[in-house]
Amino acid sequence: MKYTASLVKLNIDSRLAARRAEALARGIPVADDETLNFLLVVLETCRPERILEIGTAVGLSGIAMLQTLPQAKLTTIELEEERYEAAKENFAEFGVAERVNAHLGDAGEILSMMNGQFDFVFLDGPKAQYEKYLFDLKRLMKKGAVLFSDDVLLYGWVNGAEPTPQKRRSIVEKIRGYLQTLTCDSDFRTSVLDIGDGVALSVYQGGNAE
Repeated sequence: MKYTASLVKLNIDSRLAARRAEALARGIPVADDETLNFLLVVLETCRPERILEIGTAVGLSGIAMLQTLPQAKLTTIELEEERYEAAKENFAEFGVAERVNAHLGDAGEILSMMNGQFDFVFLDGPKAQYEKYLFDLKRLMKKGAVLFSDDVLLYGWVNGAEPTPQKRRSIVEKIRGYLQTLTCDSDFRTSVLDIGDGVALSVYQGGNAE
């Protein structure tokens, strides 16, 4: 039996829940309840200290992650300036701004200039670019780090559960290419899960232990 998102009850700050509802009503992309709940369960299990997020949106998933892990710090990247500015306001309002390093710009360009080692990556940016990011993500991940890739089944189009609209075939093929690369990469141990719009959960076997 697949539990529907309506059966998932998020245990998050009531103010954050209200802000998520407002964002959804305005058409802002935020993680659905089922995906966010699973993300927080994974975070509570592995308890990372340095999180990298690609796709800040307005910062609500980042806030949920930081509220779940009071010791963690977040580096996050957003392409759209309006969402980036809204995210900075939300980080300040929820009292987590000092634990956030927010970047505005193209994630591919920013990742190529970054250094350091992260122990958790939440990949929720432009889906067509996921495979492009992998080279730098591997460089930036510690041995044993977790890569959480969201929306990898994309409404059931990627795994054929639903027919793909003609105008979406290009992005579906790019996500399939990403999953093929990820699951065949011996540096990762990956499971693809039918949660939300699909999650690929990967543990990085390469990298540097610290």
